[in-house]
Amino acid sequence: MSQIHFEVFARRPRQTSFTLEFAGEDRATALENAEDLLASGRAAAVKVTKETLDPDSREFQSVVILSKGEASPKKAAMAAEDLGPLCVTPQDLYSSHARDRIGKLLEGWLARYRVTPFELLHRPDLIERLDASGTDLQHAIQKVAVPEAHSRGLTTHEVLRHFTELSKRAMERVLADARKGRLPDLGRERFDVMCKRYGDDPERHYLIGCAVAGALADCQSWGEKVSRILDLGDAAPREGPARATAFAVLEEPLGEILGSRVGLADILGPELDLGGSLAALARLAAAEAVEPLIAVDAAMNRLMPELKGPAARLAPWFSGSQFEGVRSAIGRRVLSELTGPRRLRPDDPAGEIEILRALAMALTASAGRLLQLEDVRNAFVARSKTLVASDFVQIFLAEPRPAIQEARDLVRLLENVTGGANKRQAARWVSAVVGALRFENEMRAGPDTPAARLQQLADLQRLVARVSSDNDVCSIHARLGEVGGMIEADAKLTAGLAKASAPLTHRLAALLKLASGEGAPLGPAADRAKAHAMKLLRTPEAARALAAAPELQDQVRAVVKAKAAA
Repeated sequence: MSQIHFEVFARRPRQTSFTLEFAGEDRATALENAEDLLASGRAAAVKVTKETLDPDSREFQSVVILSKGEASPKKAAMAAEDLGPLCVTPQDLYSSHARDRIGKLLEGWLARYRVTPFELLHRPDLIERLDASGTDLQHAIQKVAVPEAHSRGLTTHEVLRHFTELSKRAMERVLADARKGRLPDLGRERFDVMCKRYGDDPERHYLIGCAVAGALADCQSWGEKVSRILDLGDAAPREGPARATAFAVLEEPLGEILGSRVGLADILGPELDLGGSLAALARLAAAEAVEPLIAVDAAMNRLMPELKGPAARLAPWFSGSQFEGVRSAIGRRVLSELTGPRRLRPDDPAGEIEILRALAMALTASAGRLLQLEDVRNAFVARSKTLVASDFVQIFLAEPRPAIQEARDLVRLLENVTGGANKRQAARWVSAVVGALRFENEMRAGPDTPAARLQQLADLQRLVARVSSDNDVCSIHARLGEVGGMIEADAKLTAGLAKASAPLTHRLAALLKLASGEGAPLGPAADRAKAHAMKLLRTPEAARALAAAPELQDQVRAVVKAKAAA
């Protein structure tokens, strides 16, 4: 299909959607087919679109150039939205969505006392403290009541009264159970025995949750709370429904701790930036896949933060069947941050490229259990788009450096981004550097010897060829060969080597190294070296020299084969 084509869509009688009937590159033919479909009664409506290929995104932009026929049948009316309150009973406040909302509404109060919504809902002492504060609870109810009333067509006063009464009922429930001595205490009963005793109780999650929240009351830090939760995990029943109930309860406070920024910073270390935190989360949630990579890859070992304390103790739990919900939440958080606008290494663009590569290796290795491979790929395509944007590249190249080093750094950027459009954009940045007059002047008049400068261009050319084979990269490859030809022509390097007084084998070895693209970039310089090498091979002493130096024979065969192919 060319850059521009036309598509004909038809909607059959009594149908609501269009289907593609024809696609071609001739506008008149497309319009004629659309009119025939409508005139023959085979379609109730037709439309013709012009599709133009965007060379940057490689996506087609669509414009409707003809639309005729009957209007689409009206769709059935949607069911009326349920305008009842989201939470009706105190039990509704214990759902994951309700706890998440409570955590946002009371974020300041919870952070002040270093507790989670789970603990607030299960501890009588926290409930009394919140009730005594007066304004904190009132402000939280107001913050949720105003948008709720607006979205459901109710008055703010009605919603305020409903949530005030609901919160009072929920608090009174816990306080009344505490006064009656109904709440269990892990100081007087083993955790596994308690889980089995409440195995058939319809309120087992609530009652066991109160015992777990009470066990966390004396912990002074988030790390201590995670350790206490893991202690309870060690003490949980070994099998059966009681074990499933135990971990369903323990998963709630653990997920809330790891889902908060302050809790996560305390567990992983406050010194980590966003990139380091995401790497630590990947190592924590997918240790079984990441640890083997760290053991064999020095860069991974250097970039992946070491897990210490509660985090090191928690990692093996995620390798098992427990805390599946927490691990999935960690995976979603990593993807969310990758697709978000925050920089991974705000003060180190080169380090950002490195940590992104390490994250790509870790998440790809753990794909399937932690995250779906397609989701991982889409996240890194989105993050790569920020790396090839002009603002990031300007920061990346802000520090002065030689043009050859600037090109190497941009090729490394090209190597580490993913997605076709991102690869092409990165290649354009490389092409702009190597195509500039500054690059040519520095390479032709650099302080190094001509042979050293040719070697630098050859190394860069091989790196570019390994990264990609798109047309943009091919133009970079050709430009490096062109500059290499200028350097060789200035120094007359190949001619000097061919006429040198050194032994024939030495001259042949040097010329073959240049001709093969190892010592000079493929292009004019390599071609001239190849021509001089072929002349030397036709001399009478060449056969005797090659017989005495069998290591050169493979190089000669490679050069001859390349020449024949050309």
